[in-house]
Amino acid sequence: MHDEDVLIGSLIEDSWLTLEQLAAACAVEPAWLTHRIEEGFLPRVECVAGVWRFSSAAVQRARRMRQVEQDFEAGPELAALVADMLDEIDELRAQLRALQIR
Repeated sequence: MHDEDVLIGSLIEDSWLTLEQLAAACAVEPAWLTHRIEEGFLPRVECVAGVWRFSSAAVQRARRMRQVEQDFEAGPELAALVADMLDEIDELRAQLRALQIR
């Protein structure tokens, strides 16, 4: 898959993606995701009828990890750490915005 093949859009919070749909949304092969799931780098929910389902948060995290791995030739462990830090920064920024509104 190529970067130009990636579809850009937004997910509805209550919607779920399958492994194949997540792979397509992130422009990676399902095996790329499976490896990161098995290592605990991607959040996943319980299997439903033998099928993994992923939230919109998993899409953002997988895309971030893929980007870090590509841009910096980083391993999955480092990409997951960077994704953790970026998630934390996003959460802190949201908290600051909420405090500024009050």
